[in-house]
Amino acid sequence: MAKTETGEEVAQPTSALGYEQARDELIEVVRKLEAGGTSLEESLALWERGEELAKVCRRWLDGARERLDAALATDTPAED
Repeated sequence: MAKTETGEEVAQPTSALGYEQARDELIEVVRKLEAGGTSLEESLALWERGEELAKVCRRWLDGARERLDAALATDTPAED
């Protein structure tokens, strides 16, 4: 997460996140949820952020799979 000048954490827009950033933040969200001690409102906000982050990770992984499949398809000679 990005920090303001006062040191307060602010969530980056998910569209600006790379896979590793989204994964790392998702791990932190899960850790906070598992630790408990947050209010219902905070827990819901964390859950929603986690859902967004999971979608970002899925898009990156799906894109990587498509690129891999395309690369493998060009390397495989066509059968007649």
